[in-house]
Amino acid sequence: MTDEWCEDVQVRAGVLYSVAAYLLWSLFPLYFKLLGRSGALEIIGYRVVCSLIFCAAILFVVRGWGDVRGLLSSRRTMLSLAAAGVLVTINWTVYVVGVNSGRTLDAALGYFINPLVAAALGVLVLRETMSRIQWVAFVVGAVACVVLAVGYGKVPWIAFGVAGSFGLYSLVKKQVGAKVTALAGLTIETATVAPVMIVYLVWLSLSGGATVEVASSYGALMLAAGPITAVPLLLFAAGARRVRLVTLGMIQYIAPIGQFLLGWLVFDEPMPPERWVGFALVWVAVALFAGSALWQLSRQYPRSRNREVVKEA
Repeated sequence: MTDEWCEDVQVRAGVLYSVAAYLLWSLFPLYFKLLGRSGALEIIGYRVVCSLIFCAAILFVVRGWGDVRGLLSSRRTMLSLAAAGVLVTINWTVYVVGVNSGRTLDAALGYFINPLVAAALGVLVLRETMSRIQWVAFVVGAVACVVLAVGYGKVPWIAFGVAGSFGLYSLVKKQVGAKVTALAGLTIETATVAPVMIVYLVWLSLSGGATVEVASSYGALMLAAGPITAVPLLLFAAGARRVRLVTLGMIQYIAPIGQFLLGWLVFDEPMPPERWVGFALVWVAVALFAGSALWQLSRQYPRSRNREVVKEA
């Protein structure tokens, strides 16, 4: 097996991991609607703590604590993962506020914008390149964002908050991903924020503001936030280590498309003409990105296969 073949396998695995993560994320509004009687910070508090417990349990089963101990020796890596933990917590909070306040379409807009942010960060920070078709898609997507923002009649802070926080999170994960396993990284990210969230949940309980009884069906539903949160994040982290940030930006459109359909068809949120125009432009950008990626893969795969045939001959 050549290095090119191994690299091709890694990229394909990264695409599969990333697609699975975003398919799961597209269904998240259905889960958070079930937790509607709780405030956003209370939900996020349980998400963080339960995710940490879930990750710790997996580490115990697979005997992976050595990976975590190895990360503790690198101050730079620890700071990066701490920043990732803060960013993803901000992203979770803004997203839950959007969904549970009847603005799932705003959250979907945020994840439509997010791939543009990820692609821009990839070019500006990581010096990645985009093809001409991808640049056209980027411009069309940017125009779509302007149309959608004007259609809202005000600054869609939920959309921009979701896009900005997760775009930066993607950048941090891309930069440290090659050195950090998905499980160890997520464990440290949640452990960074968990103490603050535990203090908040204790205060909420003592002040009489808690809405969750752990020994109840609603409590069990809330505790399920651990695996429900951790599984797609682990898939995302595994995928981000293997694919370029520009490619990741394309795949990310899966989640907002699903969330858009839920907001429009299931939650019956309004879709005035301005939003339809904006979303139509976004879908054009998605088609251009996808077509470009498929064309590049179709060119790369035959070349790698031909190199193998020549070497074997």
